Amino acid sequence: MLSKISAKKFNKLIELNTLINSNYQDLNILLTQIVESAMQLCGGEASCLMLTDQQRETLHFEVALGEKGQDVKRFTVKMGEGIAGWVALHNESIIVNNVANDRRHLRNISKQIGYPVHTMLAVPLRVRDECIGVVELINKARGSEFTPEDLAWLEIFAGQAGLAIVNAKSLERAYNEIRLLQDRTTSVEGFHTMVGKSPVILEMLGMVDRVAKTDSSVLILGESGVGKELFAEQIHLRSPRSRAPFIRVNCAALPEGLLESELFGHVKGAFTSAINNRRGRFEMADGGTIFLDEIGDLPLTLQAKLLRVIQEKTFEKVGSDTTVTVNTRILAATNKDIEAMVAKGSFRSDLYYRLNVLPLYVPPLRQRTEDIPELARFFLDKFTQQNKKHFEGFSADAIEAMLTWSWPGNIRELENCIERACIIAGGKWIEVDDLFPQTSGRESEIGERNLKTALNVFKSNFVRKVLNENAWKQTEAAKALGIQRTYLSRLVKELNIKEE
Repeated sequence: MLSKISAKKFNKLIELNTLINSNYQDLNILLTQIVESAMQLCGGEASCLMLTDQQRETLHFEVALGEKGQDVKRFTVKMGEGIAGWVALHNESIIVNNVANDRRHLRNISKQIGYPVHTMLAVPLRVRDECIGVVELINKARGSEFTPEDLAWLEIFAGQAGLAIVNAKSLERAYNEIRLLQDRTTSVEGFHTMVGKSPVILEMLGMVDRVAKTDSSVLILGESGVGKELFAEQIHLRSPRSRAPFIRVNCAALPEGLLESELFGHVKGAFTSAINNRRGRFEMADGGTIFLDEIGDLPLTLQAKLLRVIQEKTFEKVGSDTTVTVNTRILAATNKDIEAMVAKGSFRSDLYYRLNVLPLYVPPLRQRTEDIPELARFFLDKFTQQNKKHFEGFSADAIEAMLTWSWPGNIRELENCIERACIIAGGKWIEVDDLFPQTSGRESEIGERNLKTALNVFKSNFVRKVLNENAWKQTEAAKALGIQRTYLSRLVKELNIKEE
């Protein structure tokens, strides 16, 4: 029982309640504040907050404060194992003022990190009477013992942490649903959502804005699956033609015998199956934009006719000698080495030069790893909605694997991996095995991950996030990160972190 409430503790409780019931910052930062307050007011030298994974029957360290906090976070504890595991299993609070003689204590962890534990206070983190984690205080200050009053205060703080977790998860789900609804309602029907904030993509979107204002042809180059069609869409949507049709043609998907009719149309009787007149795609795109995907697969016989459309805006339908005039902007894309094709004579040089007035190269995903976390989150939201499932997100190992895998299939491969993971994953988190269930052919590359690159990408994203939360005030951001302001300034410079 609490004998009396000191002004200091009462004010701290009010402060935490205000944080929890407002639009607070990152959940981890809020939980850290709660555990830090508990440690200060109850007199502990170190503290931690562990969350349970019911499927694996383990606890992992969400927050760990004190001299060896970062070292502790690499461990997991089985349900029922150690003092924290006992508290989680029995959903009961406990005071242990003689840890050395308590058989439940996991001595191997304190030995490995070199931190002796003498006294401990642990309470369950409850949500609707279910234990979802444990809050621990370690080593009462000045060698004294934890008291029942300390226990009562820690239970109050654990209650605040539980409320914070419930609120944060509800808020996250609401934001995700709102974002998905916004994607569906504010984006133009039939067009994809553009996702990406890496410097190279932002620079390309700036180029798209400039290119969109003209009527010149654009040739979009890049590997298969990098999102060339999305950039074609953005050029159209940002152009004066945005209210007119955007017509797509995959030149590789249609047989040569049908492609001419598909592009330019035909008149009745032009060939055996031509029982009616038909408008071609160029005619459908009159006043708007036509996107010719896989232009490298366009047969030589049609390349001359396409060149005439670009130069004169005219053509004849199959089986007709009547000239049709159109006002259509042409965007083309290919994953082939078009210059090599010109050198070999399999692609007309004059057509190449007319298409290549404004070239746009989309880099592969492996060259813009900053986009991977955002793309992964976007696809996770998409497929969890489709499959009516819920995941907390990606595990640290899964994020590392995604950041360091080469993605030969680019964004299309990433999307397919996450769709499959959403179907087969059974836990709260998407794991590496969910993304790459068949490691054959991948083991060597995943085993040789460039950890430095992955860590730099993570640090860049995390530091930028904290800077955004603190209005790019480096002094405040450094406090939130728990580092010196000079070190933050050096990180910003070294990682080339710029305010968006």
